[in-house]
Amino acid sequence: MLPQSLKGIIRQMLSDVNTPRALTVHLLIENEEFGQLVNLKVDPAHYDNPDHFWLDYQVTELLRKCADLPTGIDTKAVALEGFHAAERQCAQTNFRLQPILENLPMGALEYRAWDFSRDAKRLVTEILGHLPMTLDRSRFGPGATFTDKGRLTTVPHKMQSQPSVTSDAKVFESFWTETSWFRALAQEFPDRSAPLVVRGNRFTTVPKDATKDRGIAIEPSLNVFFQLGVGSLLRSRLSKFGIDLDEGQSTHRRMACEASQTGQLATIDLSSASDTVCTNLVKLLLPSHWYEVLNSLRSPTTDVDGRTHHLQKFSSMGNGFTFELETLLFTAICHQAIVATGATPIVGVNFSVYGDDIIVPTESAAEVLAYLGFFGFKANQRKTFVDGPFRESCGGDFFKGIAVRPFYLKEIPSTAEDWISFANGIRRSASQQLPEFFDPRFKKTWFKILDQIPTAIRKLRGPVSLGDIVIHDHRSTWKMKTSKGITKIMVYSSQASKISLRKFRPLTQLAAALYGIPSDGIAPRGALRRYRIRVTTVLWQ
Repeated sequence: MLPQSLKGIIRQMLSDVNTPRALTVHLLIENEEFGQLVNLKVDPAHYDNPDHFWLDYQVTELLRKCADLPTGIDTKAVALEGFHAAERQCAQTNFRLQPILENLPMGALEYRAWDFSRDAKRLVTEILGHLPMTLDRSRFGPGATFTDKGRLTTVPHKMQSQPSVTSDAKVFESFWTETSWFRALAQEFPDRSAPLVVRGNRFTTVPKDATKDRGIAIEPSLNVFFQLGVGSLLRSRLSKFGIDLDEGQSTHRRMACEASQTGQLATIDLSSASDTVCTNLVKLLLPSHWYEVLNSLRSPTTDVDGRTHHLQKFSSMGNGFTFELETLLFTAICHQAIVATGATPIVGVNFSVYGDDIIVPTESAAEVLAYLGFFGFKANQRKTFVDGPFRESCGGDFFKGIAVRPFYLKEIPSTAEDWISFANGIRRSASQQLPEFFDPRFKKTWFKILDQIPTAIRKLRGPVSLGDIVIHDHRSTWKMKTSKGITKIMVYSSQASKISLRKFRPLTQLAAALYGIPSDGIAPRGALRRYRIRVTTVLWQ
């Protein structure tokens, strides 16, 4: 059941919105039909007014991503079935691409794909350029590895544990032995300095939304260390081509906004994109020397519920280069599909790719989708828009040029910081068309949310730029003090409990410091956070 406090807030919102869709949502919540609620959709094609659409969009989507909503859905089972479904899809695509890879007799469709793939591979080769002589961009990831679990996943913890590696990735071990990490381990823990050879990664799930968990793979530690280095290199090479993965989201939002006004661009999103990049596609489109590097670093198997599964996909979520690799492949496929329609793709103008968020000319969209389908990908129909007044990409939702992104409540709020985030999210959604204007239809809802916050914390108001350490409100409500030209404001912020570097051996301390770990220590994932009211400096732009 939903807590009564949250139910009361949602009732207020639905009452103030007062549309037929709001009534539908109200009835589903009152009858606890949460499974139906999270599958409810709002079709922008049924609207001609941005405001009417936004209201229904907000009440429909509010709880859809709430991972702890009591839907009765076994979200882990859904994720596991998604893993196997993606593997079946990859197996079919591998089979379909095999004749093209081996120059076997082909029909007209396969021959056309063979010709297309040659052009796409030329573009990939141009983007990638030469192989580097070293992997000096390699780094640690923030989470668990095959042999580093729980709270023992900070950089110094990983430096003191026995590394894990797949047999194919051992060819990169010479790069590792040149690091201060290896030297510290070899001297302080020589019995751990020989990496543990494992078959591949391990499947697990993390919360995603109310309907399913996200399946991810926990990689061997040396594999992911070098995977992240390769991912950084791919990111750099893509940037030279114009695909900027550091600032790409803002580019996509701008283009999606323009597309919702002109209709000249289509926004495409793919279902389970990273899990459906099959091995043969990577072999087909990458130069052989690049393919060998990436193939050596990937995990060829996944342990699923204690059983070893030989992968049909090339790399999973959790692999350090998956995001950059899928961006590269989709860039090449979509670029060549646009060319095939007679249009000229210009990155940032009529074409862009950010992971599986894709923007292409509307007149080329059918060709793009057809080639993506042949190479094993399916459009997410809920998030793909080729016509009509709505476009969506990289967290930007627009209807006829008007921002209509809803706020998603991702967990049932229970703490002051949760309620602050909820209040700010509702205010952000209700102010996005005009940042200085807070839609009055949501003010009662906003005040009801604030009622859940202790009085002392409720007084901490401030600018949007400070995020959720203040409650966003008009400047007249901010608790500011200015002295000697420096403006300070009262906020509610947290500090995570840190593990001092002194807890580790001397050479590990040195290696961690050289890596960039601050001298006052590092906070493990999931560390206890202490919240308090304090003063912070406001930097005005």
